Amino acid sequence: MGRFPSIAASKAKTGAQKAKIYSSFAKEIYQTAKNGGTDPDGNLNLRRLIEKAKKEQIPSDVINRAIEKAKGASAEDYQTIFYEGFGPGASTLIIKTMTDNVNRTVADVRAAFNKVHKSLGVTNSVSYNYDYLTLVRFKSDKEEEIFNTLLEQGIDIIDFESEEGIITITVNPNIQHKLKDSLEQMNANIDYLVDETGYYPKDKVTLNQEEMADFEKLMHILDEIEDVTNIYHNVDSKE
Repeated sequence: MGRFPSIAASKAKTGAQKAKIYSSFAKEIYQTAKNGGTDPDGNLNLRRLIEKAKKEQIPSDVINRAIEKAKGASAEDYQTIFYEGFGPGASTLIIKTMTDNVNRTVADVRAAFNKVHKSLGVTNSVSYNYDYLTLVRFKSDKEEEIFNTLLEQGIDIIDFESEEGIITITVNPNIQHKLKDSLEQMNANIDYLVDETGYYPKDKVTLNQEEMADFEKLMHILDEIEDVTNIYHNVDSKE
């Protein structure tokens, strides 16, 4: 499947990891509801986000509390900010954060790179080597029917792959809702194995043992930062 993520066996999450995932979804749901309205029927971004949260087994009370909070007079406000950095060897990283304190977040991210003697870059110093895409993946043996239907409905497909009964489709993020609406019209019970919008490297790099050890250390430190919600990189990490 080239540069796109493989379907790996899910790994057991620790309590701390679960808490961070819950927190990340809660912040995103809150901000999406605050910006676009708390009614999922009138806020498509919120509806899709709730669907994704449920798929990730986020408890209903976490979702409901975030929406109720958005209905109130809370002055809390989160920004989604991306940082770009140079890691060990030829590795590069794009770090997605959601923060209510930019100074704190950039300091935490910079400190993580400093601990492996690497540095943050400026905007576009790394991202020009990545494509910003929406990717969905699901099981189906009707690839020809799906492909033709999407074309007939005017879906501009960037990539369409079918392998061993699993279909992977990538599109521009600005038509992600149109794509999913079309797929769900064909199959109301579609189960997305992957449903992500993010940065995908145009090419991957291989690190030697020492570089990989430093890279994994950097990834661990970044993942420990509360405001970090996702990390994209160009390292070929074969499992």
